[in-house]
Amino acid sequence: MDRDGTMTQSARRALEAVMAVRNGERLLVVTDREREAVGRAFLEGGRALGAAAAIYVLPATDRPFRAVPEDLLGLLPGHDAAINAFRGLAEETPFRIDLIRREMAVVSRLGHCPGITESMLTEGPMNVDYAAMQADARRLLQALTGARAAHLTAPGGTDLRLGIERRDFQTDVVIERGSWGNLPAGEVWCGPEETKAHGVLVCDGSIGDLGQVPAPVRLTVEGGRIREIACDDRAFADRVRELTSLDDEASVVGELGIGLNPGARVTGELLEDEKAFRTAHVAFGNNESMPGGSNRSRTHRDFLVHRPTLRVRFADGAERVLIEDGRITV
Repeated sequence: MDRDGTMTQSARRALEAVMAVRNGERLLVVTDREREAVGRAFLEGGRALGAAAAIYVLPATDRPFRAVPEDLLGLLPGHDAAINAFRGLAEETPFRIDLIRREMAVVSRLGHCPGITESMLTEGPMNVDYAAMQADARRLLQALTGARAAHLTAPGGTDLRLGIERRDFQTDVVIERGSWGNLPAGEVWCGPEETKAHGVLVCDGSIGDLGQVPAPVRLTVEGGRIREIACDDRAFADRVRELTSLDDEASVVGELGIGLNPGARVTGELLEDEKAFRTAHVAFGNNESMPGGSNRSRTHRDFLVHRPTLRVRFADGAERVLIEDGRITV
């Protein structure tokens, strides 16, 4: 229960600052029983902005979902914006990708929040200075203009090179019309060239839907594809192998992201973790919603790295370090 109104206030601020929800618009909140208090905070936050807000609670008996419920599809027409505030289950990644596709065919903007918790609204990541975070994102996006290649390193052992030519970077600190992003917000990302990632990624943070790693997970990448997975916890390594082999493109690089949110914590819930300042993440799987992206996998799995350094090469041959030990240098 939102006894003191903190969750509703945080939801209202995010809807206003990130999604520009306005008086008279129609907002649909999709939630589930486990996250219904969060969903209702967005419902009341939208209403506080003058939006005509409605809520849909996913049925509890059909999890994990394989398809979008028909009655939910029937609710989508006529809405201007939508929020997905429900649990993030590893087995539901294909469902979530399909849900986003269906929603974006109807609404003008979407806040996608699988795994959101009450704590994210009452504490750090959604109680931040949005104007300052948006300024940081604009500065980094400007610095990345014309980038052709990226070299990501980190103290945990990451040494990965990625092709990013003509793969424009995006941010979720403002969800423009015709686009979608996460809440909590706070990252800059692109969809790298699918065949031009080479090297080693050592995940020493967390993995999407799996939480914090029990031991560092080492991914060997060649030609944009995961070729080898190693971890001292063999059962965990087997789980990672399973989730990155759901289809042929599940092991193909799909994203390079940089966290910018100073209030985000690394808790094992990647929705928040990937926004945390002084982290980077590389994902494998679907990136077709990103500029130039051609990976059509049914899944998308992020791997978090602490204290990254990002060196970027530009079209004129110049190289610049834009992130050093997790800190923006531009």
